[in-house]
Amino acid sequence: MKEITALELHEKMGDKKLVLIDVREEHEHEEFNIGGILIPLNTIPDNADRLKELGDVDLVLYCRSGNRSGMAQKILAVQFDMHNTINLKGGMNAWKENVRE
Repeated sequence: MKEITALELHEKMGDKKLVLIDVREEHEHEEFNIGGILIPLNTIPDNADRLKELGDVDLVLYCRSGNRSGMAQKILAVQFDMHNTINLKGGMNAWKENVRE
């Protein structure tokens, strides 16, 4: 399973072959987000077709710490044969700690 650090992701922001997916809950997304599409972890299976429709792009999954997004990555790989996912290592905690905007 692929991972990306907060700094690596920050450098690639704006890449048209990269889509951000926030798997946190709505209240977490509202508090702080980096522009990702909100699809909470528990709704990932219901949204798999929607994610597949995004086509030939890398999906960067993120949450608070990287755990839920790692689970989402596994669900998409095992249940839906999707292998174009990348987990943000350390999640939003790492982003806040390492990225200065």
